[in-house]
Amino acid sequence: MQTLDQIFNNKSSNFFLIAGPCIVESESIVMNIAEKVKMMTQQLNIPYVFKASYRKANRSSVSSFTGIGDEVSLKILQKVNSEFDLPTTTDIHTEEEAAMAAEYVDILQIPAFLCRQTTLLQAAAATGKIVNIKKGQFLSPESMKFAVDKVRAMGNDRVMQTDRGTSFGYQDLIVDYRGIPTMQTFGTPVVMDCTHALQQPNQSAGVTGGRPDLIPTIAKAAVAVGCDGLFIETHPDPSTAKSDGANMLPLDQLQGLLEQLVRIRSAILV
Repeated sequence: MQTLDQIFNNKSSNFFLIAGPCIVESESIVMNIAEKVKMMTQQLNIPYVFKASYRKANRSSVSSFTGIGDEVSLKILQKVNSEFDLPTTTDIHTEEEAAMAAEYVDILQIPAFLCRQTTLLQAAAATGKIVNIKKGQFLSPESMKFAVDKVRAMGNDRVMQTDRGTSFGYQDLIVDYRGIPTMQTFGTPVVMDCTHALQQPNQSAGVTGGRPDLIPTIAKAAVAVGCDGLFIETHPDPSTAKSDGANMLPLDQLQGLLEQLVRIRSAILV
């Protein structure tokens, strides 16, 4: 697929974008977001990967929404691929899920809390799919080398890393932009997760908070530093989103932000 070739063979002078809703809420929402973001990225020559979790295994509260069903959600992601010719990605949480999800998506995402789970990384690598490892909030950038090595030891060189901030006290995260060039030294594309880096976890109400107003700040700084890609969760109405609504960028704000980011990217390449 052209987008994946651009990501791994440096055939695009632009950053790439991983974007979509946090979770598959319904087919209509997923298809609406995929169609609109594809139009934006085509206009701006940004390689685009559609993202949505088919199930959320890590939620603050036992009453939180976790999905509409694994097979139903994965088939919706497969439909995004076939109808819009877009590569897709989703989270996996166990070794058994790796092979299942690999039948439907192009990139398997390893959640930050699970980035040290050796058997999970090995199972993802064994599928032959691209493996995107999210840096644990508890890890230094330097420590991500060992996660990358676990995938490569399985004979799979198609691995990416995503920074999503580092724990700063009990209920906040901070982004250390030195981590981007550090992780790039391991020879993989490095992505900045502009959504989850702004989470405010472990709130007393049992629902994670966030600062979506600062997504442009995180994104602009990451592009200026030279990240390879950006991860942005977006939704037509974040206030009604069933997962991570407190962190998502409203869909109608994405086009303007991408236009600014493309100009920053052009400036640093001069």
